[in-house]
Amino acid sequence: MNFHFILFGSLFVAASCEFVWKHHNNEELPLVLEEIHRKCPNITRVYALSEPSVLGVPLYVIEFSDKPGFHQPYKPEAKYVANIHGNEVLGRELLLGLANYFCEAYLNNDQRIGLLIHTTRIHLLPSMNPDGWQLATDTGGQDYLLGRSNNHSVDLNRNFPDLDAITFELEREGINHNNHLLRDITRLAAPLEPETRAVMRWIMQIPFVLSAAMHGGDLVANYPYDESRSGAPVAEYSASPDDDTFRDLAMTYATAHADMASKTRPGCHSTSADDSSLYNFGKQGGVTNGAAWYSLKGGMQDFNYLATNAFEITLELGCDKYPPASALPREWQRNKEALIQYLWKVHSGIKGVVTDDSGFLQNAIISVVNITGHIPRPIIHDVTTGLYGDYYRLLTPGHYEVTASHPGYFPISRIATVPYGQQTSAVILNFELEPTSSWFDEEGALGFYEAAYGTQPRIYKRSLYEKVVRNILELKSNDKH
Repeated sequence: MNFHFILFGSLFVAASCEFVWKHHNNEELPLVLEEIHRKCPNITRVYALSEPSVLGVPLYVIEFSDKPGFHQPYKPEAKYVANIHGNEVLGRELLLGLANYFCEAYLNNDQRIGLLIHTTRIHLLPSMNPDGWQLATDTGGQDYLLGRSNNHSVDLNRNFPDLDAITFELEREGINHNNHLLRDITRLAAPLEPETRAVMRWIMQIPFVLSAAMHGGDLVANYPYDESRSGAPVAEYSASPDDDTFRDLAMTYATAHADMASKTRPGCHSTSADDSSLYNFGKQGGVTNGAAWYSLKGGMQDFNYLATNAFEITLELGCDKYPPASALPREWQRNKEALIQYLWKVHSGIKGVVTDDSGFLQNAIISVVNITGHIPRPIIHDVTTGLYGDYYRLLTPGHYEVTASHPGYFPISRIATVPYGQQTSAVILNFELEPTSSWFDEEGALGFYEAAYGTQPRIYKRSLYEKVVRNILELKSNDKH
């Protein structure tokens, strides 16, 4: 992978100290991560993405796993990404606090956190836009827009390839294809920024299953699609095929948060030019469909869903984009349980491994039909298997027909039930596919059997057919003698 490890030598040792709730600058941020790694070296890894920011600041990630640096079958991967908009800073500090909490809890033998780390690979990217953070901080951190973009004045959450447009066009043409769409891109609306390129490579290289992007300016969990089908700028619900699952993911965070889902909390007082109301999203459970709020193109949330197997939602963490340092401990307590419960959702639904008689099958397709009700409902969004033939399919409780397929193999369908109250492990559903080349049509190339008799000829496995032929030839040879 094109990630760079950080080596600070004695630099981070000199900075060794207890975690402090404050606004950590771009020089302090990696030192905090390295200090956490020093305390918990067996379950952490600190690395930087393949490209730095426009001004050359690395994009640092800390990983938690019982085998840092390696993907393991049956262990799904999740990520949090914060500070996409440089002046929205709460997520940045929450992820540093979360990393510190994971390490401390693990060292203190916290069973829940220990189980989460031993069954999951978790990646935390505290700042995707360190240049914007610097500008926002240098100018007092109170401007609603200053520092939002990167150092090229580009909004990074509008800079990803617009895969929604491809999806909606395929829908209009009646084509059921809305996953792994990056190969269908023919041109970009705008050049990709270095921060965007780095995150895209990261997203495409690691088989993430669950993700959340952290923003600020309101208090709500936002889920796909972010772009409206008609082009309407606001108030058009744009459902994805996994609308039930995305709504459940968003509700998980909102209800575990101190008051995101509260119907009685006050709405946010925006100072933006397009402020239309003081609406309290708590009145709708603290969640919203993205396009039903307002439509945007080129967002990271929809890119994850349409380019990879990852399900991402967007977390608006509060009305104040740049809260004072004194508010950070309280915000940590308000978000702590939600941050943890959301990560556990990576273990919902089903998971398994697809193999053939020689080993793992990469890029096998997992298709799902919801058969819970009276009418089967295909979920037109497939996921694919990884290097070890493993797949992870997030689903809400219910009954499903799950099909594994791969070119050159016979597909297999099985029924799975996802239970209510699923907490620490997805339902395991493995498949072993058989190659079509190992079977033989008894009529061979003649092809007249079905036409003559109107029935399907029997199919024999090639190895069995060859054994029968061998026996027949041996019998004929013995008769001659």
